This record gives sequence, structure tokens and C-alpha cells, in this order.
Amino acid sequence: MEFIHEILSKSPDIALFLSLAIGYWIGNFRFGKFQLGGVAGSLLAGVAISQFGVTIDDGVKAVLFAIFIYAVGVESGPQFFRSLGRKTIREIVMSVVMAVSGLITVVVAAKIMGFDKGLAAGIASGAMTQSAVIGTAGAAIAKLGLPPEQVQALQDNVAVGYAVTYIFGTLGAIIMCVNVLPWFMKRSIRDDAVKAEAAQMTGPKVYKPGEEPALPTLVGRVYRIDQHVAGQTVAQLEASRQDGGQVTVERIKRGSDLVGVSPDTVLAAGDVVLVVGRRAGVVALAQQLGTELVADPDMDVVVGQQDVTLHNPALAKHSLAQIQQETGEALRHGVYIVGIKREGQALTLKPDTTVATGDLITLYGTPEDIQRVSKQMGTIIVPSMKTDWIFHGFGLVVGLLIGLLVVRWGSVPLTLGSGGGALISGLIFGWYRSHHMALGNLPLAASTLMRDLGLAGFVAVVGLQAGRQAVETVIAHGLSIFLVGVVVTILPLFITMLVGRYILRYDNTAVLAGALSGARSSNPAFGEVLNKAGNSVPTVPFAVTYALANVFLTLLGPLVVALV
Repeated sequence: MEFIHEILSKSPDIALFLSLAIGYWIGNFRFGKFQLGGVAGSLLAGVAISQFGVTIDDGVKAVLFAIFIYAVGVESGPQFFRSLGRKTIREIVMSVVMAVSGLITVVVAAKIMGFDKGLAAGIASGAMTQSAVIGTAGAAIAKLGLPPEQVQALQDNVAVGYAVTYIFGTLGAIIMCVNVLPWFMKRSIRDDAVKAEAAQMTGPKVYKPGEEPALPTLVGRVYRIDQHVAGQTVAQLEASRQDGGQVTVERIKRGSDLVGVSPDTVLAAGDVVLVVGRRAGVVALAQQLGTELVADPDMDVVVGQQDVTLHNPALAKHSLAQIQQETGEALRHGVYIVGIKREGQALTLKPDTTVATGDLITLYGTPEDIQRVSKQMGTIIVPSMKTDWIFHGFGLVVGLLIGLLVVRWGSVPLTLGSGGGALISGLIFGWYRSHHMALGNLPLAASTLMRDLGLAGFVAVVGLQAGRQAVETVIAHGLSIFLVGVVVTILPLFITMLVGRYILRYDNTAVLAGALSGARSSNPAFGEVLNKAGNSVPTVPFAVTYALANVFLTLLGPLVVALV
């Protein structure tokens, strides 16, 4: 025991990563349909390892949580600002119900059990996982006009109540949001998240990495020109399509020699041509061209896709049909628009689809053709596995500065804290990047690491810091404080869940889980909800309720002190 304590004292980072490893191992076990998950597992592992005596600086916890919540904000920024103002009244009600039911539960339980003001405020802080209550309750106790020794005793009890109840306050919120809620709704978070994402997407089907359609929109075919086509120019052949499907002649082989392709090139009988274009156009043109060949080694042309951000004002606010009519054949020849995204959302490609400045347009064609067209459209987005830490480092700084801001309501200080500030900054910077894609590159792998390591590491540090004191306090004071904390954790969540389902009419498990975890200001619960969802659907309701919960739950401190 002493040997382990000495190792962990010299290198507390071992305790952190050991908590993550053991926690994720524990989280993989299933009991029927119940699975604890890596985040809750890391919390329990942290509590167990804390019994050896570990000291970890608060700064580690703050940094880990900041990078987690900032990455979530960046990913969800465009969707958040699109949705803001549509249905946020439900999120406001959710936050109010959570705060009021939490207040009533704490006050009633404290009066039944005979707890003093300090212990009641500590239970509110720990069971509702709102650490700011410690400060607001302590300040309220100091103004009661009691003797100094009595004030000190009450303030000490705030810390006792917090230490005993915080661990289950964190774990209970995860269980309610991730396990109980899907059981109650009779639908999984993942299924409803996919359903909601599909409903939000008004554009074409978006394929996952490794997926592609069995019938691709763009195809290439090789034909041997028949006698009846001979004598036509390349321009005439390309213009002869009947259904409007764009096609281009990319390569011509005459005998054993390749012939330069230009609009005026005249086709001869026996020429082998490579035709590339939209499937409908190529299929329609195939009837005229001649015999299709399986392959020809000299006809292989390298094509690819390139993302370009539209910045040319001459093209903005024009439909695709207008752009095709107004641009010269020489400019657009061989280039196809295969995708348009606006603020991260794919648009349907139709002749009347209008493009706007900042749209991310995906072009298809040969590298030379794409380069020619890209120069006329805007900025080429070069794929990179590197994270733009100039952009995101500044974003985190802005978020942490926002978290330092304090607004006072009477004597009660209200602040978003570093976590709330990083979330707001992430949302803003993510929205900004959706309009300026050349900035702020954040590969999916990097974003996933920031979210997974940030959240699980944050929760592990909570367990390492509070676990030993919580166990010692339970041993010293008995289980009564802990059991009251369990009630204060579960009951407000259950009441708010019922209100959300039957009064506010939430019918999507993923959306309700995001709103519920945010109303409780439970970052670990939200992280597990996000993991289960597999997309950013829960983030919008969470962001609204989380911001409100940081205000409403902070007010519990002086209110509990006044009412108990």
C-alpha cells in the first residue's frame, strides 16, 4: 500500500491514465441491456485508485474539460445557430423544472432528516454536480449574522455534504440519461439520433467513410466510334445529349496514337474515345457512339474530387443552371459539381439550387480541369491531417476568457466558468469555420481524441480528487447523507424527464437526453449521451439547457440557506 502511494505521489499522471484504462475496461461489461460505459467506469476507477492517496492539480481537470467541451462546440456550431430560436422555449422550461424540483427535494429532505443549512447546501451542490453552489452557499451563510465559529461549522458542512454526494451525483446522472431514459422512451439514443439526423438533412444521402453507391452518379465509358458518328466534332458530340446529362470527351485514341482533345477535334471511324459524365447522359449517348469496350490501357485518365470554398461574388446567389449558362464551355469543360455544403449541411443538387458565398463545393474532374475552375471560384481546401492550432488555440483562449466573466445578481456571482466559456467559444468558432473552411482544420480523429480523452480524463480526475474524502466521510457520518444525495440526484432528473416527455412532448430520445443532461449541468452524462448517439444531435438542446442551468443551479446555494 505504501509502495503504491509512493509511486502515485511521485507520478500522479500514472493514476490518471490507470483510471482511464481500468475505467474503459469496466465500461465494456454488459449486464443485460445495461452498460456502464467508459466515462462512468473511469469515475469508479478513479474513486478506487484515490484510496491510495493521490494529489492531482485542479488545473489538469480544467484543461481536460475545456478541450472536451470546446471540441463538442466546434462540431456543433453550425447546427446550433441554425436551430437557435426555433424551439428553445422547451429547453428553458426543462432548465427551470430541474432547478425548482432540485430545490424542493433538497429542502424537504433536509427538514425531514434534520440537516443544517450547510449540510443541505452541500448536498445540493454535490448531488446536482454544481460546484459553484459551494461558493454561493458559503457567502450566504457568512451573511446570516451568526457567531464566527457557527458560520465556520456550517461552511465546513457544505464541504462534507458535497464530498459525500458528488460521486453519485455524477454517476447517477449518467445512469438516468444513458440507461433509464432509453428504457423509459422504449427507443435507443442511437436509433433516435440517426432518425433526427436524417430528418435534419434536406440534401442527398451522405455516405459514411468506406461507403459508396452501387450506381455512382458519375461514370466513365470507352467506346469505338461507328461510321455514322464519324465527322462530328467533340463539341457537337458533347452537345448532342438529349436528357441534359453533362458529358465530356476526355481522351481520343486513333490507331495507336493519342489525339489532342479540343472542341474542334473531328472524330473518325474506329477512334477509341473515353467519355466521362453523369450516368444519365452517358447512357443516353451510348446509343449513338458505337461499340463499348471493356477497357483500353491507353485510355485511363486520373480523376478526383476537390473541395473549394466559393468566394467569387459573380457566382454567388446564382442557380446551378444560371452558372452553367453564363460560364464558357472552355472554363467548365470536364468539371462536375458533385456536392454542395452550407454550414455543414448538404444541399440537393438541382438546376435551381442557388449557391452562396462560403458554400463548400465539391468538384469532380481531372486535376488540371479542377485547378482551372477552382481559381475562378474561390479558395481550394487542401485535405490535411494536421490540426490548425493557431485557430483553435485562440478559440480556447477566448473561451477561457469568457469563463472568467462574472455577473452579480445582488450578492450572488453568476458565471459560465471555464467549461461554459469554452462551449460558447467552440460554438462560435465552429460556426465561423463553416463559412471559412480554409481556416480551423480539425480532423475527425483529432476531434474524437479531444472529446474522449477530455471527458474521460476530467471524470477520472474528479474521482481521484473526491473519492477518498467521500469514502472517509461516509464511514464517519454513516449512509444517511449519501442516501439523501441519491434521492436529490435521481428525483429531479425523473421529474424533469416526465415533464419533458408528457408536457413538453419530446418524442426523440437523443434530443431529450441532451436537454436533460444539460438541465442538470452534467457534462459526464452529456459525454456518454454523445457517445451513444454517434452524432451531434443531442448537442443543440444540451447547449441551451446547459447555459441556463449554470445560472439557475448556481442560485440554489443562497435559496437553500434561506429556506432550510
